[in-house]
Amino acid sequence: MKAREPQGPQSTQGTITVARALELPALRKGLPEVVAGAEELHRPLRWVHAGEAPHIAALLKGGELLLTTGIGLGSRPSEQRAFARGLARRGVAALVVELGARFSALPDALVEGARSCGLPLVQLHREVPFVAVTEEIHTELVNEHYALLRRADEVHGQCTRALLGGGGIPEVLRLFADFAGNPVFLETAEGGLLYATGPAGRPGSDPLQVWDGLRAHAAREPEGSVLAEVPGGGPGPDAVRARLVVLPVDTPLAPVHRIAADRTAELLAVVLLQARQEEELAARGRGDFLSGLAEGRVLPGDAPAQARALGFRPGPGPLLPVVLRLPDEPVPPSGRAALVCALREELAGAGVPVLLGVRLPEGRIPLLVGLREAAERDAVAERVAAALRAALGALAGVPRAGVLRPVVVVGSPVAWETAGPELRHAAEAATAAQVLPERPWHDVRSLDVDVLLWRLRDRGDLAAFVDRVIGPLLAHDASARPPLVPTLECYLAHAGRKAETARALHLNRQTLYDRLARVTRLLGTDLEDPDTVLAVTLALRARRHATSAGG
Repeated sequence: MKAREPQGPQSTQGTITVARALELPALRKGLPEVVAGAEELHRPLRWVHAGEAPHIAALLKGGELLLTTGIGLGSRPSEQRAFARGLARRGVAALVVELGARFSALPDALVEGARSCGLPLVQLHREVPFVAVTEEIHTELVNEHYALLRRADEVHGQCTRALLGGGGIPEVLRLFADFAGNPVFLETAEGGLLYATGPAGRPGSDPLQVWDGLRAHAAREPEGSVLAEVPGGGPGPDAVRARLVVLPVDTPLAPVHRIAADRTAELLAVVLLQARQEEELAARGRGDFLSGLAEGRVLPGDAPAQARALGFRPGPGPLLPVVLRLPDEPVPPSGRAALVCALREELAGAGVPVLLGVRLPEGRIPLLVGLREAAERDAVAERVAAALRAALGALAGVPRAGVLRPVVVVGSPVAWETAGPELRHAAEAATAAQVLPERPWHDVRSLDVDVLLWRLRDRGDLAAFVDRVIGPLLAHDASARPPLVPTLECYLAHAGRKAETARALHLNRQTLYDRLARVTRLLGTDLEDPDTVLAVTLALRARRHATSAGG
């Protein structure tokens, strides 16, 4: 389907303008002089017409450069003013009058009429063959049209190669945003936001702020916008699957952007019909926002409006950052849309506002949860974690879904001002927690030591520390039974209370005493000494990170 024409003033980019026509040799030979409407020389030309009829305006469609010797202008000032007004109402780009045949100088009434209605008026001081002017400008228009098509072909080729190379719709939209130099949006047929992006590496307006401020609450798109419908392949309401929208926020849009938008929309239609990935696409857009917030690219003051544009309205209570970390083995492309749909459906039953994003290349699914008050944090965390695990459990038919053993880390209740750093900390803690024993969910406040140890995982000092403190114990467990490390960990977890440790391990006390005595002999330390207990506790936690693959 064709992109909708921009409304309002036209861009001079990618068009032949009145100013450009006056620079061409055929008109330059006539020594052109602009006597009115010099500020409107940026107007684009659609065609060139030569004529002498008094009512020639009725024969024109707009956008023409009209060439005349002035015979049809009339002899009375009122006729001359009406002639100029008629051309202006018709949308004629400019009037060029050749002096000599009828006038030695342009009548004041014609000049005043052109000035009053903003019509560019040019007089030629030398005779020129109008056919040569027409031929030259028409050739320029045709060449410009082919140039537009070539530029549209280039961006279409880039987008196609991105898809063939394994990229998805976000990559295509980013390429198109770079080409257009403006924010680009993919919306549902009803006008909801699926994905927003802007030109890479260029300062400009944030796409989500633009959509929230100019698009979400507007009855129609701003003037100068380009819209292209993404076909849905069905009749009636299903004929339109989505809409590609480009808003002229940073630079004006040109005809080439309309052509490229049509072709990009056709590519998007193929991808959407093949994968039905609107849910995944919207979740990736939310994931981009949450990652931008965590990494400081989204300012806290801008975050509420951007989140609102993404459909998240949490209320006045605090926010609860949550991060779901998937194993390093990635979710296959065939299962991503199913994963996102399952997550959305399960979280809908949690009874709280949730902003769900996905960052599957990084193996992360970040969330922001709206709380009524901080006191309900643990209860909400239980429900959200259960919903996340239930969603993964619903993917039994997706290849490799059965091996998904997620890590869920719940942050502390925060305001928008500190939501980004807390999300970043939760994401890092979720990575560190991959080597810890599985739990329904991890409290980020209990993972500070593990995060510190994980940051040191690639340093030889950490492995050397583990070997120095508990190396003999690890060597024993590698070749002897029963292993002693679980006994020591349970003993330390119960703060050295032997009766509680024995009950937790289902051992009688004498057996526990014997095992602890062997631990003491192997380590050559006193487990009653506080410094020894601290060193051994750290070494036991550090051994998981020192031997893990990291990240």
